[in-house]
Amino acid sequence: MTDTVFDPGLQPERTLLAWRRTCLAFGVASAVATRFTLAAIGPAAFVVGLFGVALAGLAYGLVWHRYRRAHAALTRLQRLEHGAVPMLLASGCGVLLGLACGVYVVTRALGVQ
Repeated sequence: MTDTVFDPGLQPERTLLAWRRTCLAFGVASAVATRFTLAAIGPAAFVVGLFGVALAGLAYGLVWHRYRRAHAALTRLQRLEHGAVPMLLASGCGVLLGLACGVYVVTRALGVQ
């Protein structure tokens, strides 16, 4: 087994970096959404925000694990396996953020304190 560069463009590394930025953005956005919706919807905002941060962290861990598997398969010239779990978790974070923002907008529009 050799650990030589198999792709001069290093596409798997670029993909990992892009996913890292995405997961970080979802985690930070979940925390910020929690901060702004806490006064409007109470402790439920904290639970939803914590769940969003946890989903972002889980997606990050799965993406890192997938990168390690892809790197090992490519250096050993094996077949690559594909999975959509990180994308599903990122979509879940997006939906949670959208719901939190929607609740915030509606509660502000109705004047609920």
